[in-house]
Amino acid sequence: MINSKEIDLHGPPTSWIENLALEELNMEESGIISYNDQSDPLPYLEESSIELVSRIRERIEFYLNKFNFYRGGRDPSASVKIFKISNTVNDFMLFRNSLKLVISRKTPAVIGVGLFSNTGGIFPARATAVDAPSTNLYHEIVAHVGPFNEISWRFEGEPVNVEAMVKHYLTEFIKHSAK
Repeated sequence: MINSKEIDLHGPPTSWIENLALEELNMEESGIISYNDQSDPLPYLEESSIELVSRIRERIEFYLNKFNFYRGGRDPSASVKIFKISNTVNDFMLFRNSLKLVISRKTPAVIGVGLFSNTGGIFPARATAVDAPSTNLYHEIVAHVGPFNEISWRFEGEPVNVEAMVKHYLTEFIKHSAK
């Protein structure tokens, strides 16, 4: 019997081993054996993209709570609001002063990030240096499948640091949505 105190809740993700145990139970019950699924990266991409968007949202919510406390506490209209996008797994958007920052899973391997106005315009969010113009108005964070189905997320070929990414997009959104 496993002692729950011995389990490291902050250790590496364990859903893959739980799924493996459930698949084995299903194979025993159905009598159908399937060994080829491991080579298909799609389930890993699906799980990884959901996990990444969840991590991004958690960080954004943390910083928005602080921002809204310091800025929006005095004027509720200055607060940034966060909304879940309906009919999606975990896509979401930020809203303030007719500007939206949308973060959505376009496919299991692509997460899109864009700033949109209520009038239909798209604002470019800087992606690189201050002086460099943005070449793409809608940014894509793309999964890279490496050996052993290891998934890493990249923007313009470079590895993504979630903390830096959240800081960047929140700064861009807040500056563009200021009155």
